[in-house]
Amino acid sequence: MTDLDQNISMLQQACANPRERLEHYLNQGKKVVGCFPYYPPEELVHASGMIPMGMWGGRTEWKLAKSYLPAFACPIMQSNMEFGLKGTYEGMSAVIIPAICDTLRCMTQNWRFGVPSIPMIPIVYPQNRTSPASVDYLISEFETVLTMLYTITGRMMNEAALGETIRIYNEHNAVMREFSAVSVDHLDVITPRVRHAVMKSAFFYEKSEHTAIVREIVDALKQQPAYSYPGKKVILTGISCEPDDMLDILTENQLAVVGDDLAQEMRQYRADTPLKGGGGLKRLALQWNNRYGCSMIHTLGKPRGGMLVNLCRETGAQGVVMCMMKFCDPEEYDQPYVEADLRQAGIPCLSVEVDQQNGSFEQFRTRLQAFCDMMG
Repeated sequence: MTDLDQNISMLQQACANPRERLEHYLNQGKKVVGCFPYYPPEELVHASGMIPMGMWGGRTEWKLAKSYLPAFACPIMQSNMEFGLKGTYEGMSAVIIPAICDTLRCMTQNWRFGVPSIPMIPIVYPQNRTSPASVDYLISEFETVLTMLYTITGRMMNEAALGETIRIYNEHNAVMREFSAVSVDHLDVITPRVRHAVMKSAFFYEKSEHTAIVREIVDALKQQPAYSYPGKKVILTGISCEPDDMLDILTENQLAVVGDDLAQEMRQYRADTPLKGGGGLKRLALQWNNRYGCSMIHTLGKPRGGMLVNLCRETGAQGVVMCMMKFCDPEEYDQPYVEADLRQAGIPCLSVEVDQQNGSFEQFRTRLQAFCDMMG
């Protein structure tokens, strides 16, 4: 149990102090590239011999960012901009910004002019993924990213390195999926806060290092007897469920998280990169086309609600909590479809607003208590 506790504590510390992780790699003489949400091509950074590090905002007072972003911009981007302007990310060799929503498109130019000390690398993903041209287009975008990474490293990524990186990332995907599955039988140890820390900490570690730690956690959990959770079980969906105060309120109300469809968590690990089908860049492009069920990615038929229904049935979850990131248009477009599918299946759903800067959670606590009663 000691090793399990130590590993969990280590990952929680990484989430609490990402700057410490940045310094850790810089002190090793490694270059770090910041990766904005969503779905940045981390593999290209990793295969180029650098450390990709996630940038998911955090709690901070927005002062400088107000000169660049409107008040209704996504809280994650507001915080990232504030941290960038304050120098929190100094030491990074570059940042990659996927222009995947309206706010992120603005962020590319805001960052370019607001934080000139850290070069910005944009990438635009194709949304018409049924077109064969989407693969060729995305390969060209990857090549542009690699050219800009070359200006940092002075050497071009090679195919062998990318192949090894793809193997490492697929292995990480597999261990994260296994962790999610195994956790359902150990909800006494894997509380909502702990589960979130294991997921989020992946952004602050080199992936093979994180895989090794999570593998130890999974193996330790398997050695313990299954725990019969006395409370209710829920699925989380949305962009993220932060701050951690929200997760603690779930625990207070004896609600366990047995699965999720969060962009910050399990959405990342659903689609592996194919092992066959061409060179590394082509296979990474095919991976993008294989992603599904995300509000940021255009998919015909709106399958997300049905996916959540199936996930509830697989995990025994009795309800779904929709974590609606404040001002996130793509999530708001999906919300009515998801709620309709859940209602039709007889699964209770609670939609709550998520804002990283929130300092009061009494409304969330009250609504969650009512939701618990509704689940019976």
